[in-house]
Amino acid sequence: MATFLYRLGRLAYRRRWYFALIWVLLLVLAGAGAATASKSTNNDFSIPGTEAQRAFDLLEKRFPGNNEQNASARVVFKAPEGQKLTDPKNKAAVEKVIAELKHSPQVAAAADPFTAKTVNPAGTTGYASAAYKVKSMDLTEDSRTELKDAAQHGRDAGLTVEVGGSVLQQMPEGGSEAIGIAVSAVVLLITFGSLVAAGLPLLTAIIGVGIGVSSIAALAPLLDLSTNTSTLAMMIGLAVGIDYALFIVSRYRAELAEGREREEAAGRAVGTAGSAVVFAGLTVVIALAGLMVVNIPMLTKMGMAAAGTVTIAVLIALSLIPALLGFAGKQVLARKVRKAKPGAEGGDKPNMGTRWARFVLRKPVLVLVAGVLGLGAIAVPAASLELGLPDDGAASKSSTQRKAYDLLSEGFGPGFNGPLMVITDVADAKDPKGAVQKVGDKLKGLDNVATVTPAHFNPAGDTAMLTVVPKSKPTSTDTEDLVHAIRAEGGGLKADTGAQVLVTGSTAMNIDVSQKLNDALLPYLALVVGLAFLLLMVVFRSVLVPLKAALGFLLSVVAALGAVVAVFQWGWLGSVFGVEETGPIMSMMPIFMVGVVFGLAMDYEVFLVTRMREAFVHGERPGQAVVTGFKHGARVVTAAAIIMISVFAGFIGSSEQMIKMIGFGLAIAVFFDAFVVRMAIVPAVLALLGKSAWWLPGWLAKVLPNVDVEGEGLQKRLAKPGASSATPGTPGAPEADEDRELVKA
Repeated sequence: MATFLYRLGRLAYRRRWYFALIWVLLLVLAGAGAATASKSTNNDFSIPGTEAQRAFDLLEKRFPGNNEQNASARVVFKAPEGQKLTDPKNKAAVEKVIAELKHSPQVAAAADPFTAKTVNPAGTTGYASAAYKVKSMDLTEDSRTELKDAAQHGRDAGLTVEVGGSVLQQMPEGGSEAIGIAVSAVVLLITFGSLVAAGLPLLTAIIGVGIGVSSIAALAPLLDLSTNTSTLAMMIGLAVGIDYALFIVSRYRAELAEGREREEAAGRAVGTAGSAVVFAGLTVVIALAGLMVVNIPMLTKMGMAAAGTVTIAVLIALSLIPALLGFAGKQVLARKVRKAKPGAEGGDKPNMGTRWARFVLRKPVLVLVAGVLGLGAIAVPAASLELGLPDDGAASKSSTQRKAYDLLSEGFGPGFNGPLMVITDVADAKDPKGAVQKVGDKLKGLDNVATVTPAHFNPAGDTAMLTVVPKSKPTSTDTEDLVHAIRAEGGGLKADTGAQVLVTGSTAMNIDVSQKLNDALLPYLALVVGLAFLLLMVVFRSVLVPLKAALGFLLSVVAALGAVVAVFQWGWLGSVFGVEETGPIMSMMPIFMVGVVFGLAMDYEVFLVTRMREAFVHGERPGQAVVTGFKHGARVVTAAAIIMISVFAGFIGSSEQMIKMIGFGLAIAVFFDAFVVRMAIVPAVLALLGKSAWWLPGWLAKVLPNVDVEGEGLQKRLAKPGASSATPGTPGAPEADEDRELVKA
């Protein structure tokens, strides 16, 4: 592989105009596709194989025209203190708001709270439901403005008016990624000491993310992609795109500093650091694509879209970076290095990475114990992890959605915001109405039930829908117990009446998806860690190094989950991170973190340890190989980690609770993994293992392919007389032969 990538790097350097033009054309084509594609996206959350989804599917089939996918609004009214909504003045104000809503072109229907009987028994609070003709992402700004104006007219009349519902869902706010890019620019400038060298990773990462996100936007209507898909792809694509380019540019600078010609330096940089980029990218892609085993379509699409963006980042690092290095020449070096003689960079003074590695080699047990105990302590809150899906109750207290949620809880009870939809299929029942009556009576007798609405039959009369309002709030364990209790009664009711009882609704969906994700976590871990373990065995030609990498990842991801629980569930330092309301952790968070963090953690493992493996293969002692790896890799890995952390941390400022939580979780996980596991625990373990760290059984060595990630084969090839590159453009330069060999390969 190293030889192939070496040729690719030299080809891209020589044919730089062609490679640059190809990537620019791809960016233009992706942008044109995004600009001409429909802006409609799909935020529907389906969980195949669960009772909640079966009930929802039956509801759509038996109740035609009940389109839950379209936007909806719930306008909540509260009368002034000491008054009622039924007072003539207040009633007139409510009716005026409803009339204004009905005049909006995109509103299909708006129910009056007085005729729909949606006023609480005290008469102080009521709500009006408005159904729209289109999905929330297809709403015009005029429709949202008309809704806000109608609500304001109600406030002007003295009422408290707040709005909830999917009508307020909009594309996630942009600009968060700019914070990460700005921090990345500063870190790159400090690391390289050159504006050109700092700009290359940023430029190529932006091009890669532009192609990836534009492609997602172009394919969104066709593949039913959600609005968060592009945000997460951007988050991950920026981080890995900058990191991969950083490693190749850094290696190119090192090759130049050793006195090699620019084309040769580009080839060697891609052949060595590029090999690490390929395998690091593969681990990320495996982890993200593996999310499909959970069988939740939205999660699968998010993972595949992010994996596609990572693939683009790898291809850009291997082909566009060497092309741009051809344009930049020696400007990628700091000014003082350009003026220095070849081989003079660095001097004899050991750098920080060397000093740290020597310290760890002297006290490996102390470093290992401190790292493991520290992360173990941070991981303790993970034992109290509670899962759920965010609703308006997790929104900012200053938002109208949250105020509407709180008004409904106060006026109708805490369970009103999370009603359970009980779908009763009576197609096989001898007495459909009698069967539904028995179901309703049974539901009323269960604990924690506040009210059960009268049954609503479909036109065919073979399906009825009842709404059960719990006494407890949607995210409580009491509500979860009620869902299980209704389902437990289903078997007996079917035997007695022939009616099949199914429970759905957002609360039931949350419970089912949490269970589904919990059930899928271990198989997913086994699949992803198993495949990555095999891949790392091929890369490092060792058994213990991949095992250490996997165990270190598990430690860092559990510690990261502990930090997420402490901040978002317990509220520790919540004000620092803008967490206004604590609650259950998003159900997808653990498995998504496992997938993303595992891939990113292996990045640093591959980048850092391949340099150690390279030194060991070239004859250095195990301890010295660790020092050499840190000497050449610690500074760059540190910069890469800071960049990745800053990119993820930039999304903590998002108003979307899911994006905020994922940004924090990924940032803290990368911090733990890069600086505690890879920079401390890994060298400590390697120091204790010594030469046995690189042990591989003879029979396994024969079975595993030798991909030559550390470039041993490439070094031997280049060491042969006449194998090194001639000056470009001179007789005997191997350009044409290498071009033909690359095409054949």
